[in-house]
Amino acid sequence: MHIPRILPLLALTLLASSADAQKKALPEQNLAKGVLPQGIVQSPPQMLGWLDDTRMLLNRRPHPDSAMRTVVHDCRTGQETPGSPAMLRKPGTASRPQVYAKGEDLWMRDSSGNETRLTEAPGPELNPTLSPDGRWVAFTRRNDLYTIELSTRSEHRLTTDGSDLVLNGYASWVYFEEILGRPSRYRSFWWSPDSRRIAYMRMDDSRVPMFPIFDENGAHGSLENTRYPKPGDPNPEVRIGIVAPEGGATVWADFDAKADQYFGMPYWRPDGKALWVQWMNRGQDELHIFEVDPSAGSRKPVYEERQKTWVDLDDQGSRIHFLKSGSGFILHSDKDGWENLYLHNMDGSLRNAVTSDRFWSTSIVSIDEARKLVLFTARKENSTRTDFYAASLDGKKVQRLSFGDYTHRVDLSPGGSYFVTSYSNASTPERMALVDAKGKVVRELGGGPGTAFDEYELARTELLRIRSDDGLYDLPIRITWPVGYDPSRRYPVMINIYGGPNAGTVRDGWQLNAQQQWWAREGLIQVAMDHRASGHFGKEGINYMHRNLGKWELRDWITIVKWLRQNGADSNRVGISGFSYGGYMTCMALTAGAGYFTHGLAGGSVTDWRLYDTHYTERFMDTPAENPDGYRDGSVLTHVGKYKGLLRIYHGTMDDNVHMQNSLQLVKKLQEGRRHFEFMLYPGGRHGWGGPQSAHSTNENNLFIYRNLLGKEMPDAMRR
Repeated sequence: MHIPRILPLLALTLLASSADAQKKALPEQNLAKGVLPQGIVQSPPQMLGWLDDTRMLLNRRPHPDSAMRTVVHDCRTGQETPGSPAMLRKPGTASRPQVYAKGEDLWMRDSSGNETRLTEAPGPELNPTLSPDGRWVAFTRRNDLYTIELSTRSEHRLTTDGSDLVLNGYASWVYFEEILGRPSRYRSFWWSPDSRRIAYMRMDDSRVPMFPIFDENGAHGSLENTRYPKPGDPNPEVRIGIVAPEGGATVWADFDAKADQYFGMPYWRPDGKALWVQWMNRGQDELHIFEVDPSAGSRKPVYEERQKTWVDLDDQGSRIHFLKSGSGFILHSDKDGWENLYLHNMDGSLRNAVTSDRFWSTSIVSIDEARKLVLFTARKENSTRTDFYAASLDGKKVQRLSFGDYTHRVDLSPGGSYFVTSYSNASTPERMALVDAKGKVVRELGGGPGTAFDEYELARTELLRIRSDDGLYDLPIRITWPVGYDPSRRYPVMINIYGGPNAGTVRDGWQLNAQQQWWAREGLIQVAMDHRASGHFGKEGINYMHRNLGKWELRDWITIVKWLRQNGADSNRVGISGFSYGGYMTCMALTAGAGYFTHGLAGGSVTDWRLYDTHYTERFMDTPAENPDGYRDGSVLTHVGKYKGLLRIYHGTMDDNVHMQNSLQLVKKLQEGRRHFEFMLYPGGRHGWGGPQSAHSTNENNLFIYRNLLGKEMPDAMRR
C-alpha cells in the first residue's frame, strides 16, 4: 500500500520547538485531576437523530459557557428551532411494551408506565426478547426456552430437556465468546420477522472438558466449573431447531449434530419463510450457507466459500444484507484478500461484484434500491482512516463521499439526501459537517480548535510509516512526543499494543487527554504500532499469522523499535504494555524479543496457545496435533530462557476467558529459571476488573513506569 511520506522528523521538531516557545504549560492541577483547561477544543454538537430526511435533532451549546440545548436543524436552510428528544419517538412505539428482568423474574411496563410481574417461577429468566409484533416475549429459564403471550399472560414451555449439560436457546461458553459474540449475552434464539417461529440452538456440552475456576470467598471457597474446550478438545454438539411460540414439536434442521462443525448466527429471510444457516467445518477454511425449510427442516445450499487459511465466521449479522425488493442479497467477503461486497440472486448465484478494490473494515450503512446504490464506510485511501462511499449496485461506479485527509464517522439521513460527518485527524480536533448526497459540504456545524488552542504547549502527535524489514509493508505507528522534544537527547518509550489478527490500534483521529499530556510532560515517548497482520494490509497481510501466532507481530515490532532507537528512544528503556492478546505479545517481547524491549506490563495474558479455546486458536493455528511447531514457537514458555529486563505480570483469579493458569505456568517457568519479575493477582477479577482493584492496578502500572522508565518516584498527584 502506497502512503505519501511525511516531513522528516527533525524538520517537524524544529518547527514545533519554535512555534511552542511562547506557549503556556498545561497546569499540573488540571492534569492531575484528569481534565484539560477549558477552551482548548470546541466540542462539536451531539447528534441525537434524524426526524426525517431533511431535519435532525442536535444538542449544542450556543456559546462555550452556555448550557446545552436541544435544537431542530433544517438541512435546507440551516435554521435552528427549539426541539426535544421526545420528538424522536416514532408514532406507535409508545404502545409497544417493555419487558425486562428484575431480580430473577420478568416484568412488563406498558406505555403508561404501569408494571406487571410476568413470572414467579424458581430460577432466573434470561434474555427476554419481544417478538417483532410485540405480542410475545421469549426467554430462557434453567436452559430451556419459554414464551409468554402478553395479552393472556399464558406461559409456554418450548423445550423440556434443559440441564447443566443441555442448553436450549442459551449458548455454551465458546459460542458466547467466539461465535455469537459477547453482545449476545449468551442468547442463542431468534424470532422470525413474522413472529410465527423461533429458531434456536440446542447445545450439548457432555463431551466438552470442564475447567475449574476457584472463588476465594468464604471459609472453604468454591469452584466455578465451566465447559471450556481447548485446542484439539471436543466442542459442544449443536442442533438448529425451529419452533412455534405457542409450543409444539421442534423442527430440526437437517444437519448431523455429531459432526465436527460450527454454526454461525442464522439469518431469517425477510419474509420469514426460510432460515439461512451458516455452517463451517472444524478446520474453519470452509463456509457454507444453507436455506432451511422451517416446516420440514430440509436444507439446500445458497453459498459456499473456501480459503487456504481460514474464513471468519460472522458474529454480528453483517455478512448478508437482503434487498427489500426480495430480488437478492449483498454478501460481504474477504475472499479476494480485501473486504468487498457482492450482489447475489436469492438462489445464491452471483450477479456481480459491487466493489472490487482494496477496501477494509467495510460496513454497509444503507442500501438505496431506488437509486441502485450501496452506501458504506471503509478504509481505503489510507488504512488509518475511515471514509464514506457510494457504490452502484451493478459495480460499475464507486464514489468517495467524505472529504479530506480525515477519519469520518457518518450518520445518514433516512432518505439518503444528507449525511452528517464527525471528522478529525491526529493534528485536527474533531469537527462536524453536513454533507449532501453528492459529497458536497453544505455547512460546518461546529467543533474544532477552541479559543485557547494556541495558548498552551500541547504534546505533538503524528502518524508515521516504517518500512518492514522485508520491504513489503509500510507499518503504521502513532507517536506522541515529549513536550519540548530535543533530538539530541534520549527518551524512555512506552508502547501500548493489542496485536491480535485484524486488531490494529493505529488510527488517524484526534486524541487529546490529560493522561497523554502528563506523560509527555514527564518526557515519555508514547507509541501505538501495528504489524502487517493488523488489518492495514487486508486479508493478504493477516494471512501471515496462519499457523504462526507471535512470529510476524514481533518481527515487525522489532523493526519499529530499531527505528525508534535511531529517533530519540533510549535503548535501555523501551517499555511495552498490553492486556489479553496484548499481554501475550508483551510476554513474547520480553522473552523472544528480549534485547529490544526492556520492560513489560502484561495483563490477562495468553502464554501458551494450548491453554486458550478451540474456535479462536484453531482458526489461526489449527490443532496442536496438526501444527506442533507453531504451538511450540508461539508459546511464551518456549522462550523463557531468553528473558531479559523486567516483566510485571498481573491477572484476575476468576478470569473465565484467559485462565489464570496461563500466568501461573509462566511464573513457574520464571521461578525455575531463577529470573526476577513482578506478579500481582486480582482476587475475583475476570478478564478485567473495576472499582478499587482497577484503581490499584492503574497505580501499580504507573508506579512501574515511573521507577523503571522515568527513573524517579511517582508523584502523589498521579495516585488514584
